[in-house]
Amino acid sequence: MLSKFWRLPETGAYWLVFLLLGLAMEGVALFYQYKLDYAPCVICIHIRIWTAALILVAISGLLVHKSRIGILTSQLLMLVVSIGLLERSWLLLGIERGFVEGSCSMDSGLPSWFALDKWWPTVFEVMEPCGYTPELLFGITMAEALLVFSVSMILVHLLLLTGFFLKNKM
Repeated sequence: MLSKFWRLPETGAYWLVFLLLGLAMEGVALFYQYKLDYAPCVICIHIRIWTAALILVAISGLLVHKSRIGILTSQLLMLVVSIGLLERSWLLLGIERGFVEGSCSMDSGLPSWFALDKWWPTVFEVMEPCGYTPELLFGITMAEALLVFSVSMILVHLLLLTGFFLKNKM
């Protein structure tokens, strides 16, 4: 049973799930922005960028899932993305709940060579300062859901990387 779990990254379905999760997350963010009128803050935009990275890594995983080095690279990149999402989610929740001091500016903080907010403002433009995130379902805020999602992803990728190294004895 555990060996089947460790072989998940070798399947296209595994990477397709993460691709669809990333697309769904971006879709939910845009739905809340354009249909429910919740403008994104700078940290929300950073989370969208990490989510876009998740989508790109999932696509690369789909393309290289037959190669051991491709699987290892994609899994390591997914772990990095998961950690990035966790850090931004923790900061967002901290500002929302008041246990992290500080505020957000209206500047994305992106360098000129990576100006997603200028190139694609409908998705990556900062529109309001940080303070709260909208409620999703059952009283769970977007920041709380992102935090749980990020921690879950880190655990999954750590387990799968452990399995990869045990199975391949690299």
